[in-house]
Amino acid sequence: MVNFYIFKLAILTTFSFVVAWLWTPTLIRILNRYRLGKQIRDEKAAPIFSKMHANKAGTPTMGGMLIWVTVLGVALLCAYLAVAIPNEFFRNLNFLSRSQVWLPLGALVMAAIVGAVDDVLNVKKIGPFGGGLRMRHRVVLYTLIALVGALWFYFKLDWDVLHIPFFADLSIGIWYIPVFIFI
Repeated sequence: MVNFYIFKLAILTTFSFVVAWLWTPTLIRILNRYRLGKQIRDEKAAPIFSKMHANKAGTPTMGGMLIWVTVLGVALLCAYLAVAIPNEFFRNLNFLSRSQVWLPLGALVMAAIVGAVDDVLNVKKIGPFGGGLRMRHRVVLYTLIALVGALWFYFKLDWDVLHIPFFADLSIGIWYIPVFIFI
């Protein structure tokens, strides 16, 4: 049975890689067509960083879409195939049927929304120092997303153990929450 899970993971990983690889040129063309490029802060706002990052000006932003659209697309495709083609192979590829997938998928979507909002604000030059969310606001938002995950794992799933490969499993109790958030 373990071999099937490895095979399933290899199939989904390879398929996701190929899908991302195939639609990357299209995404770059779209981002360039609509001038969705990186805005670099001026020398007045960030004297050191503006010089260091000057060559990044105009580089297409919103590249995170490549990851989260591919993941969501493959997940929805597998779920659809499991319903449309009722055989065991496609039913086993449908990982949306597992409740353990919803928390990481939800965290991915929430982090993607934060990243997309930051990128849109940056492109439209809305926000402090030339556009985008402040670093502290992004850190707070990502920390809140991680906090939801940490609380879910600790209280709902009753996890408080860190597995250190080749060494031991350490039960760290309530400290699991801050460690989870940090990681």
